[in-house]
Amino acid sequence: MKLSVAIPDSALSDESLKIDKTRKISVLARACAIFKIDTIYVYQEGNNSNDGSLMVMILKYLETPQFLRRRLFPKMNDLKFAGVLQPLKIPSHITPTNSKKINAGDVREGIVVSVKGKRFVDVGINQLIPFFGDTSIGKRVTLRFKEGYPKLSVKEIDRSESPDYWGYTVKERSNLYSILADWKGGIIITSRKGKTATKEQIAKYTKSDQPVLIVFGSPEKGVHEIIGGKMKNVQNAKALNFFPNQATETVRLEEALLGTLAIINAQSTS
Repeated sequence: MKLSVAIPDSALSDESLKIDKTRKISVLARACAIFKIDTIYVYQEGNNSNDGSLMVMILKYLETPQFLRRRLFPKMNDLKFAGVLQPLKIPSHITPTNSKKINAGDVREGIVVSVKGKRFVDVGINQLIPFFGDTSIGKRVTLRFKEGYPKLSVKEIDRSESPDYWGYTVKERSNLYSILADWKGGIIITSRKGKTATKEQIAKYTKSDQPVLIVFGSPEKGVHEIIGGKMKNVQNAKALNFFPNQATETVRLEEALLGTLAIINAQSTS
């Protein structure tokens, strides 16, 4: 089952300091990585577009292997508090720096570089590897080693060809409706007004081959309020309540994300 999530940029509105916003984004990224989220859609809901750009930037930064960050992310104010971020430690990040430990078939991330007019990839080891793909200089690539140490030849592949979870992608959207209208697959709308998320309800999604999008509302508005009258045009969507009988007035996004994904994961493996 391929899972994606849609989260609002206004999720950061209840934090006033950038360091606290940064910490919250780190928690969101960790939750998505734990449960192998394919795509994170960040949609505009509030009036603070700066929160949306901050969320997108930090989510992308966290998903990028550490050895590539210096090349791909110049110093910027959005990353001022990067030191408080918790590493994801997903398979694409856990790679040996010793070239002697690389074997044929290994998959790694790299960046295309140019040296004296020739193209190479930097994959985080002590040497550059010749590159013959079509990707532009300065771009990130996913690679499979055709030969291990000492020859170290590589081939560019799609990240979906990795045998392990290779991280999420991040996409920014101007509104939630545009995501739902274009989605090809099942849609779960998280809402306290929805039906209780029973094992039978969740199984309809976990047993399907279609991709599933899980949609979260904002601190001030539920998904139905955000969409308004356009909700009737959304296909294959069902509202489910993953926190029945909640004692708190609201469930914060980081809590809802972790709790909802944990419940779905437990049902998909049972």
